[in-house]
Amino acid sequence: MKVLLINGSPRERGNTARALSEVARILNEEGVDTQIINIGKKAVQGCIACGWCGREGRCTFRDDLYGEVMRVVKDGIDGLIVGSPVYYGGPNGSLCALLDRVFYSLGRDLQFKPGASVVVCRRGGASAAFDRLNKYFTILNMPIVSSQYWNMVYGQTPGQVEQDEEGMQTMRTLGHNMAWMLKRLNTGQDGHPEPEPHVWTNFVR
Repeated sequence: MKVLLINGSPRERGNTARALSEVARILNEEGVDTQIINIGKKAVQGCIACGWCGREGRCTFRDDLYGEVMRVVKDGIDGLIVGSPVYYGGPNGSLCALLDRVFYSLGRDLQFKPGASVVVCRRGGASAAFDRLNKYFTILNMPIVSSQYWNMVYGQTPGQVEQDEEGMQTMRTLGHNMAWMLKRLNTGQDGHPEPEPHVWTNFVR
């Protein structure tokens, strides 16, 4: 079993990375392999709704970040965890630009895989950012893994999240809960609920 963790902070060793590393540590202890991908500081291309991925199975843009995520997802993951700092009450815009493309182009590879989000903030906006990230999972039949509290940790300067004892415990609980769900899903029973043929409607016909 393998879980991909995406660090949506431009700081590879910041508080978001530390929170995700705590989750990954617990997953590893539970026998689950993990890989963390950092979005870095380069500009991230957003989705332009060209529809190319629907025909070709991958995004039309060939940047390294998307390519790395695509390769890991295509190689096979069992779960996905996305972490972000809070910027103006929401997730990092670069992260959302990446996720828009990933979820739109790789939806068939991600559906029915457990997902979870982690947010880190100095003071406020964590709940709004948390809700925003969870919407990616709920549009693709992905079970959301919960914890003992909403998956948020508080801290400003690098390493300060270590002082948020409840937040770090929430990360450890999330790791245990993700491992628990993956083990229950990997019991040898194949398949998933059979979906109805998709109905597309607009408010104006």
